[in-house]
Amino acid sequence: MNHTGGRPDRIPRQVRTSRLFFTGQSFHVGRASLTLGVIRLNLRDVARSSEHLQPEAPAAFVRAVETLCSAQFRPEVHVDELSPPKRLATYTFALSADVFPDTHPEDDATAAATGRLVLLHEPGGHETWHGEFRLVTYIQASLEPDIGADPMLLPVAWSWLTDALDGRSAPYTAASGTVTRAASEGFGGMASQPATADVEIRASWTPLEPDLETHALAWADALSTAAGLVPLPSGVVAIPNRKPRQQRR
Repeated sequence: MNHTGGRPDRIPRQVRTSRLFFTGQSFHVGRASLTLGVIRLNLRDVARSSEHLQPEAPAAFVRAVETLCSAQFRPEVHVDELSPPKRLATYTFALSADVFPDTHPEDDATAAATGRLVLLHEPGGHETWHGEFRLVTYIQASLEPDIGADPMLLPVAWSWLTDALDGRSAPYTAASGTVTRAASEGFGGMASQPATADVEIRASWTPLEPDLETHALAWADALSTAAGLVPLPSGVVAIPNRKPRQQRR
Protein backbone atom coordinates (compact mmCIF):
# COMPACT_ATOMS: atom_id res chain seq x y z
CA MET A 1 0.00 0.00 0.00
CA ASN A 2 1.31 3.40 -0.96
CA HIS A 3 0.83 5.77 1.99
CA THR A 4 1.29 8.77 -0.24
CA GLY A 5 -1.56 7.84 -2.55
CA GLY A 6 0.82 7.96 -5.48
CA ARG A 7 -1.18 5.46 -7.54
CA PRO A 8 -3.70 7.44 -9.60
CA ASP A 9 -6.27 4.63 -9.56
CA ARG A 10 -6.41 4.05 -5.82
CA ILE A 11 -7.56 5.95 -2.76
CA PRO A 12 -5.13 6.04 0.19
CA ARG A 13 -6.49 3.84 2.97
CA GLN A 14 -6.33 6.82 5.32
CA VAL A 15 -8.85 8.62 3.13
CA ARG A 16 -11.14 5.59 3.07
CA THR A 17 -11.66 5.86 6.80
CA SER A 18 -12.04 9.62 6.92
CA ARG A 19 -15.31 11.47 7.33
CA LEU A 20 -15.40 12.01 3.57
CA PHE A 21 -16.50 8.47 3.07
CA PHE A 22 -19.80 9.03 4.85
CA THR A 23 -20.85 10.97 1.76
CA GLY A 24 -20.41 7.97 -0.51
CA GLN A 25 -19.79 8.97 -4.11
CA SER A 26 -19.48 12.71 -3.44
CA PHE A 27 -15.79 12.94 -2.52
CA HIS A 28 -12.78 13.71 -4.72
CA VAL A 29 -9.09 12.92 -4.31
CA GLY A 30 -6.76 15.47 -5.87
CA ARG A 31 -6.56 15.30 -9.65
CA ALA A 32 -6.59 11.53 -9.82
CA SER A 33 -6.74 10.23 -13.37
CA LEU A 34 -9.23 7.39 -13.84
CA THR A 35 -9.17 4.37 -16.12
CA LEU A 36 -12.39 4.73 -18.09
CA GLY A 37 -12.54 1.28 -19.65
CA VAL A 38 -14.95 -1.08 -17.89
CA ILE A 39 -15.12 -4.80 -18.55
CA ARG A 40 -17.96 -7.03 -17.41
CA LEU A 41 -18.12 -10.75 -16.88
CA ASN A 42 -20.61 -12.16 -19.38
CA LEU A 43 -22.87 -14.12 -17.05
CA ARG A 44 -26.03 -13.89 -19.13
CA ASP A 45 -25.57 -17.37 -20.58
CA VAL A 46 -24.83 -18.70 -17.11
CA ALA A 47 -28.02 -17.20 -15.72
CA ARG A 48 -30.12 -18.63 -18.54
CA SER A 49 -28.66 -22.13 -18.36
CA SER A 50 -30.77 -24.67 -16.48
CA GLU A 51 -27.55 -26.35 -15.37
CA HIS A 52 -26.81 -23.44 -13.04
CA LEU A 53 -30.26 -22.96 -11.49
CA GLN A 54 -32.43 -25.25 -9.43
CA PRO A 55 -34.90 -27.43 -11.36
CA GLU A 56 -38.24 -25.78 -12.06
CA ALA A 57 -37.01 -22.42 -10.81
CA PRO A 58 -39.87 -19.90 -10.97
CA ALA A 59 -39.79 -17.24 -13.65
CA ALA A 60 -39.41 -14.47 -11.06
CA PHE A 61 -36.23 -16.05 -9.74
CA VAL A 62 -34.80 -16.68 -13.21
CA ARG A 63 -35.48 -13.06 -14.12
CA ALA A 64 -33.85 -11.83 -10.90
CA VAL A 65 -30.73 -13.86 -11.65
CA GLU A 66 -30.61 -12.51 -15.20
CA THR A 67 -30.75 -8.92 -13.99
CA LEU A 68 -28.15 -9.64 -11.31
CA CYS A 69 -25.82 -11.00 -13.99
CA SER A 70 -26.44 -8.11 -16.36
CA ALA A 71 -24.33 -5.75 -14.23
CA GLN A 72 -21.30 -4.24 -15.96
CA PHE A 73 -18.35 -4.31 -13.57
CA ARG A 74 -15.14 -2.30 -13.71
CA PRO A 75 -12.06 -4.25 -14.90
CA GLU A 76 -10.46 -4.49 -11.46
CA VAL A 77 -13.46 -6.50 -10.21
CA HIS A 78 -13.14 -10.16 -11.24
CA VAL A 79 -16.47 -11.96 -10.82
CA ASP A 80 -17.24 -15.68 -10.90
CA GLU A 81 -20.34 -17.74 -10.38
CA LEU A 82 -20.18 -19.53 -7.04
CA SER A 83 -21.96 -22.69 -5.92
CA PRO A 84 -24.68 -21.24 -3.66
CA PRO A 85 -25.63 -22.53 -0.21
CA LYS A 86 -28.68 -24.76 -0.54
CA ARG A 87 -30.21 -24.53 2.93
CA LEU A 88 -30.77 -20.80 3.24
CA ALA A 89 -33.77 -20.66 0.91
CA THR A 90 -35.72 -22.69 -1.63
CA TYR A 91 -33.92 -21.01 -4.53
CA THR A 92 -30.41 -19.59 -4.36
CA PHE A 93 -27.77 -18.13 -6.65
CA ALA A 94 -24.34 -16.77 -5.79
CA LEU A 95 -21.45 -14.75 -7.17
CA SER A 96 -17.93 -14.25 -5.85
CA ALA A 97 -15.53 -11.43 -6.62
CA ASP A 98 -11.88 -10.54 -6.20
CA VAL A 99 -10.74 -6.94 -6.58
CA PHE A 100 -7.21 -6.25 -7.82
CA PRO A 101 -5.55 -2.83 -8.08
CA ASP A 102 -4.39 -3.72 -11.59
CA THR A 103 -6.79 -4.52 -14.42
CA HIS A 104 -4.61 -7.44 -15.58
CA PRO A 105 -3.16 -9.01 -12.40
CA GLU A 106 -0.60 -11.78 -12.37
CA ASP A 107 -1.80 -15.29 -11.57
CA ASP A 108 -0.26 -15.11 -8.09
CA ALA A 109 -1.51 -11.59 -7.33
CA THR A 110 -3.23 -11.03 -3.99
CA ALA A 111 -6.68 -9.48 -4.10
CA ALA A 112 -7.10 -6.20 -2.24
CA ALA A 113 -10.66 -7.22 -1.37
CA THR A 114 -12.83 -10.29 -1.82
CA GLY A 115 -16.54 -10.83 -1.53
CA ARG A 116 -19.58 -13.00 -2.09
CA LEU A 117 -23.13 -12.08 -3.03
CA VAL A 118 -25.92 -14.60 -2.51
CA LEU A 119 -29.46 -14.21 -3.85
CA LEU A 120 -32.17 -15.98 -1.86
CA HIS A 121 -35.76 -16.49 -3.03
CA GLU A 122 -38.80 -17.79 -1.18
CA PRO A 123 -41.98 -17.76 -3.29
CA GLY A 124 -44.74 -16.19 -1.25
CA GLY A 125 -42.31 -14.22 0.85
CA HIS A 126 -40.40 -14.63 4.09
CA GLU A 127 -41.60 -12.95 7.28
CA THR A 128 -38.23 -11.65 8.42
CA TRP A 129 -37.22 -10.50 4.94
CA HIS A 130 -40.32 -8.37 4.27
CA GLY A 131 -40.27 -9.69 0.72
CA GLU A 132 -39.64 -12.68 -1.53
CA PHE A 133 -35.97 -11.96 -2.20
CA ARG A 134 -32.98 -11.39 0.05
CA LEU A 135 -29.41 -10.44 -0.84
CA VAL A 136 -26.62 -11.57 1.47
CA THR A 137 -23.02 -10.41 1.17
CA TYR A 138 -19.63 -10.97 2.74
CA ILE A 139 -16.80 -8.51 2.05
CA GLN A 140 -13.23 -8.82 3.35
CA ALA A 141 -10.35 -6.41 2.84
CA SER A 142 -6.84 -5.98 4.20
CA LEU A 143 -5.99 -2.68 5.87
CA GLU A 144 -2.90 -1.02 7.18
CA PRO A 145 -2.57 -1.60 10.96
CA ASP A 146 -3.07 2.04 11.95
CA ILE A 147 -6.26 2.19 9.91
CA GLY A 148 -7.44 -1.08 11.42
CA ALA A 149 -7.16 0.55 14.85
CA ASP A 150 -9.12 3.66 13.86
CA PRO A 151 -12.18 3.96 16.15
CA MET A 152 -14.26 5.17 13.19
CA LEU A 153 -13.49 2.12 11.07
CA LEU A 154 -16.59 0.06 11.86
CA PRO A 155 -19.28 2.66 11.07
CA VAL A 156 -17.33 3.87 8.06
CA ALA A 157 -17.00 0.34 6.68
CA TRP A 158 -20.76 -0.17 7.08
CA SER A 159 -21.32 3.06 5.15
CA TRP A 160 -19.34 1.65 2.22
CA LEU A 161 -22.30 -0.65 1.54
CA THR A 162 -25.20 1.66 2.36
CA ASP A 163 -23.64 4.57 0.47
CA ALA A 164 -23.11 2.28 -2.52
CA LEU A 165 -26.76 1.19 -2.49
CA ASP A 166 -27.94 4.77 -2.18
CA GLY A 167 -25.49 5.95 -4.83
CA ARG A 168 -26.84 3.41 -7.31
CA SER A 169 -30.46 4.23 -6.38
CA ALA A 170 -30.99 0.57 -5.50
CA PRO A 171 -34.21 0.49 -3.43
CA TYR A 172 -33.99 -1.76 -0.38
CA THR A 173 -35.33 -2.33 3.10
CA ALA A 174 -34.54 -4.27 6.27
CA ALA A 175 -30.77 -3.96 5.96
CA SER A 176 -28.80 -5.56 8.77
CA GLY A 177 -25.32 -6.84 9.38
CA THR A 178 -22.06 -6.67 11.27
CA VAL A 179 -18.62 -5.20 10.70
CA THR A 180 -15.66 -6.98 12.28
CA ARG A 181 -12.05 -5.90 12.54
CA ALA A 182 -9.18 -8.32 13.05
CA ALA A 183 -5.61 -7.41 13.96
CA SER A 184 -2.43 -9.46 14.34
CA GLU A 185 0.93 -8.44 15.80
CA GLY A 186 3.95 -10.61 16.55
CA PHE A 187 5.69 -10.72 19.93
CA GLY A 188 8.80 -12.35 21.37
CA GLY A 189 10.39 -14.60 18.80
CA MET A 190 7.77 -13.52 16.26
CA ALA A 191 8.19 -9.79 16.81
CA SER A 192 9.73 -9.39 13.36
CA GLN A 193 6.52 -10.42 11.65
CA PRO A 194 4.67 -7.47 10.13
CA ALA A 195 1.45 -6.40 11.81
CA THR A 196 -1.72 -6.99 9.82
CA ALA A 197 -5.31 -5.78 9.97
CA ASP A 198 -8.48 -6.82 8.17
CA VAL A 199 -12.09 -5.72 8.05
CA GLU A 200 -15.05 -8.00 7.33
CA ILE A 201 -18.57 -6.90 6.44
CA ARG A 202 -21.46 -9.34 6.71
CA ALA A 203 -24.76 -7.87 5.61
CA SER A 204 -28.13 -8.64 4.09
CA TRP A 205 -30.98 -6.56 2.69
CA THR A 206 -34.27 -6.97 0.85
CA PRO A 207 -34.49 -5.45 -2.64
CA LEU A 208 -37.74 -3.61 -3.31
CA GLU A 209 -37.85 -4.33 -7.04
CA PRO A 210 -37.15 -7.47 -9.12
CA ASP A 211 -34.46 -5.82 -11.26
CA LEU A 212 -31.25 -6.46 -9.30
CA GLU A 213 -28.68 -4.91 -11.64
CA THR A 214 -28.23 -1.81 -9.48
CA HIS A 215 -27.80 -4.01 -6.40
CA ALA A 216 -25.01 -5.97 -8.09
CA LEU A 217 -23.35 -2.71 -9.10
CA ALA A 218 -23.65 -1.37 -5.55
CA TRP A 219 -22.07 -4.56 -4.20
CA ALA A 220 -19.15 -4.13 -6.61
CA ASP A 221 -18.87 -0.47 -5.61
CA ALA A 222 -18.63 -1.43 -1.93
CA LEU A 223 -15.96 -4.00 -2.77
CA SER A 224 -14.04 -1.43 -4.78
CA THR A 225 -14.19 1.06 -1.94
CA ALA A 226 -12.93 -1.57 0.50
CA ALA A 227 -10.07 -2.25 -1.91
CA GLY A 228 -9.19 1.44 -2.12
CA LEU A 229 -10.20 2.09 -5.73
CA VAL A 230 -11.37 5.50 -6.89
CA PRO A 231 -15.04 5.38 -8.01
CA LEU A 232 -15.52 5.51 -11.77
CA PRO A 233 -17.54 8.42 -13.12
CA SER A 234 -21.10 7.78 -14.24
CA GLY A 235 -21.86 7.21 -17.90
CA VAL A 236 -18.89 4.94 -18.64
CA VAL A 237 -19.76 2.35 -21.30
CA ALA A 238 -18.79 -1.22 -20.44
CA ILE A 239 -17.12 -3.69 -22.79
CA PRO A 240 -18.29 -7.31 -22.37
CA ASN A 241 -15.74 -10.06 -21.84
CA ARG A 242 -15.47 -12.58 -24.64
CA LYS A 243 -15.39 -15.62 -22.41
CA PRO A 244 -17.14 -16.16 -19.06
CA ARG A 245 -15.09 -17.30 -16.11
CA GLN A 246 -15.63 -20.78 -14.77
CA GLN A 247 -17.91 -21.54 -11.87
CA ARG A 248 -16.25 -21.93 -8.49
CA ARG A 249 -17.07 -25.02 -6.47
